[in-house]
Amino acid sequence: MPDPSAARDEILNRVRTSTARADEAQRIREWTAIQRSFARKGALNADGRIALFSDRLHDYGAGVHQSSQQQLRTVISNVLAQRGKKTIVVPHAWPEEWMPIGVEVIRDEDLSYNALDHCEGIMTACTVAIALTGTIVLRGGLLEGRRALTLIPDYHLCLVEVDQIVELVPEGMERLRAVSTAPLTLISGPSATADIEMIRVQGVHGPRTLDVVIVR
Repeated sequence: MPDPSAARDEILNRVRTSTARADEAQRIREWTAIQRSFARKGALNADGRIALFSDRLHDYGAGVHQSSQQQLRTVISNVLAQRGKKTIVVPHAWPEEWMPIGVEVIRDEDLSYNALDHCEGIMTACTVAIALTGTIVLRGGLLEGRRALTLIPDYHLCLVEVDQIVELVPEGMERLRAVSTAPLTLISGPSATADIEMIRVQGVHGPRTLDVVIVR
């Protein structure tokens, strides 16, 4: 004899599925109908984007440097020397031509959280940078490393290429469309927070010191 509860469950499941499809179609129509008057494309040229991005980073308290591709290794080495770094951790796929001079480089081979916590700092590239907000976006690519690599150590040196800098947030989101399912880390200056008394504390949930090298 057929189980009446099974038949009931099947009918209810069909109703839920049909309703969900209708709801999804309605949500799409409502989303499409929303008026969007905000700017989606910036007007600044490359130099303007670099200037705006650098200004935001300076305002956040980050170190900002510029370099050509030919001088990148020297600039990286100088920045690390100014910070007094003797060792630096990099993602496993970090290219040899970006290796600093006079600094011991440790490739991240699944280093423990404790090892990352006690290292002198890390160096990565990025996926995109947004000039208006001074934001650097990491997606965990081969030259960016896993999230723990950029959240645990106290110092972060990040390389940003000029063609990765967009002016506006919508432009940045469009760049990220191709990696929309990747876990993203957004960095707007050194990690900082403030309590109810507005006492600013850096290094709470990420590196307290950030250097950015803009590569032309």
